[in-house]
Amino acid sequence: MIRIGIVDDHAIVRAGLRQFLAEQVDFRVTAEGSNGKDALEIARGDEVDVLLMDLSMPDQGGVDALAAIKARKPDLPVLILSGFPETHYAATLLRQGASGYLNKECDPEDIATAIRTVSRGRRYITPAVAEMLADGVLGNADKLPHENLSERELQVFLRLAKGETVGHVAEQMFLSVKTVSTYRSRVLEKLALGSNSDLTYYALKNGLIQ
Repeated sequence: MIRIGIVDDHAIVRAGLRQFLAEQVDFRVTAEGSNGKDALEIARGDEVDVLLMDLSMPDQGGVDALAAIKARKPDLPVLILSGFPETHYAATLLRQGASGYLNKECDPEDIATAIRTVSRGRRYITPAVAEMLADGVLGNADKLPHENLSERELQVFLRLAKGETVGHVAEQMFLSVKTVSTYRSRVLEKLALGSNSDLTYYALKNGLIQ
């Protein structure tokens, strides 16, 4: 029996997933949450074998939660189920420790297959993500600027793009204000932008925030 934790800020999504997963004879939903802090608590509790987690959530989102979970429970498979297209986040999150990435428009059977795959300690990679990763290895020059950011730079970028101050970002990420300011400067340079409002516009234009 594979014990599964569901973390999504929409109750109706959790209910739909719970109903579908209950129909699988080898699955049991043992925990639920609505944000990244809940995800971390579930991970700490040793009550799940696989964590199925959304990316965009209030308070602490999936990007930060993934980093925190992997720091504390590196062997826990975390499967990202997001409304964002795979091209936006999949490669970065896989590098950061996610065991797989699925778009919410996928076939439900893909979710079941992904859960079984990652529960065995393997990565679940869709054909689209596999192609992206192959392109990256081959040095595809068509990458968008934000795809060249490091995981930390991406985290800082998304927080600033959502309107958080440097001080608040530093507090939430347990970094110094000086360190966050350095990350901000690097992000602006890599994206060829000049201000936080430019970061917000870029993120909205590329579907990185809602």
